[in-house]
Amino acid sequence: MAIMPVHLRSIVDHDGAVILDIKRDRFFSLNPVGSYIWERLLKGEGIEQIATELADETGTEFSIVMADVSDFVADLKSKQLFHFPQGRFEPPGTRRSG
Repeated sequence: MAIMPVHLRSIVDHDGAVILDIKRDRFFSLNPVGSYIWERLLKGEGIEQIATELADETGTEFSIVMADVSDFVADLKSKQLFHFPQGRFEPPGTRRSG
């Protein structure tokens, strides 16, 4: 399960979402697809589940959607907008050390 840091606030509507990072005084905007993924992460859905739902709803091949969702989630993680407990999410091509 993904964990949203306590210093973040988000607002989601039909046009997308805005995420406010209070600690760093920054904000991020998401398009409707990004907000779809964001909302499901907040609900505790896994990346594969989100990709499956999106693929079914859009009629797009699962592998394409999975790659896009993984890239998006990796971007959220790199911007410190979500924390994933050890081993729960690794972007494609990432190796665990140790």
